[in-house]
Amino acid sequence: MRKLKLEELNRVSVDDFKKQEKLPVTVVLDNVRSMHNVGSIFRTSDGFSVERIYLCGITGTPPHREIEKTALGATQSVEWQHFSSVTEAIEALRAENYQVLAVEQADKSTMLHQFKPADNTSYALIFGNEVNGVSDEAMAKIDGCIEIPQFGTKHSFNIVVSAGIVLWDLFAKLKLNRSTDKQ
Repeated sequence: MRKLKLEELNRVSVDDFKKQEKLPVTVVLDNVRSMHNVGSIFRTSDGFSVERIYLCGITGTPPHREIEKTALGATQSVEWQHFSSVTEAIEALRAENYQVLAVEQADKSTMLHQFKPADNTSYALIFGNEVNGVSDEAMAKIDGCIEIPQFGTKHSFNIVVSAGIVLWDLFAKLKLNRSTDKQ
């Protein structure tokens, strides 16, 4: 076995990426403090071909050296928009008929492995602040909540890890599993 060379990976250009079918998901960052986390979520969102990212409140925006350090150019491929508040972003998503879901530990959450995304539905996934999680303002306006099961002594994952886990799960359920079901 050998590792593939960069030229063997068949990566699409930024222009082709913008034209390709997207995962029907908008990532919403609710007051995320770390520019490195923001950049990493851009890169992860590019990897799973999400529609766009909404950056809310104090969340940093491109162009920024610290974001680019981890985004590695994904700020050019993934569409993004800044909102002064997460509630403003949620209102915009509601106007487009998105199902708005927080990724958080909550009393009525659905465990990720039990979440079944519906066909022909667009989702907004809200990821919260590194210390306080998804804001109370956002939690008051969501349609539901997804929780990642955890089995260790810590009570949370890093936001980038959480985004990677949840986006992979939705990508597998919406794209991979459905394409193999059709075969």
